[in-house]
Amino acid sequence: MSPQHADADHPDDVSPKDRFVTVYGRKPVLEALTDPALEVDKVVLAEGADPRAVRPILDAARSRGVRVTRASAQRVKVLAGNGRQDQGVIADVVAPGMRTVERFLAALGPDAPARVLVLDGLTNPANVGMILRSATAAGVEGVLLPRRGLPSIDPLVVKASAGVAFHAPVLRAGTAAAGLAALAEAGFVLLGLDGGSTTSLFDAELAPRTALVVGGETDGLTDDVRGELHGTVAIPMAGGVESLNAACAATLACFELARRAVPSSTADHR
Repeated sequence: MSPQHADADHPDDVSPKDRFVTVYGRKPVLEALTDPALEVDKVVLAEGADPRAVRPILDAARSRGVRVTRASAQRVKVLAGNGRQDQGVIADVVAPGMRTVERFLAALGPDAPARVLVLDGLTNPANVGMILRSATAAGVEGVLLPRRGLPSIDPLVVKASAGVAFHAPVLRAGTAAAGLAALAEAGFVLLGLDGGSTTSLFDAELAPRTALVVGGETDGLTDDVRGELHGTVAIPMAGGVESLNAACAATLACFELARRAVPSSTADHR
């Protein structure tokens, strides 16, 4: 790992799930190894993998100086989190924008404004990937992806994000509710997107520190998350449309947060 990533945000005691995006499958791993913009920490091959099939991966890893280790096929499946598509190979790709919520807040300091998008109960990897792309494009400071209750950042998410997932400002917490509790303690106002709310997102007062939660595709906000919220807001619908796709709603919300963001210079002189 290069020195720029061996800093206080990525100490050895931080879980790999909070440091890397793990890709699996021969083609995604080879693509990561041959992309000069990505830093691959290591490759894990299943014992007994077809030498001819993995030769390009071994050659690419050697040319990049990437460590290759061997593990049982079952272990590779566990590490990949996908028992059918790993093809006996995974790679840990350094995600420079990824950190725990606690480390994000420590780096943010006590007074700086910030906008965080929180994903709660989404199940579709494509939606997660598209939301990461939109949130990064809108310039939000963090996207909270809980380790439980959400798809892992895998090749499906990476593909839907058009590769942005590797660099997105991903925040990690055990659950969405736990991450929200930490944000609230740091002075964030927690709002959930809810079609039943009587307050429009476009009319609501947004605090300098705002966390906006997008619920799951089918069930919306979970009960645990609702218990942490300070309020809810809705995206007004016309023409008899009941709701938007989760990725569409999140995109709109991110750019509304960006439109009304408090400039850092203004916050510094309040």
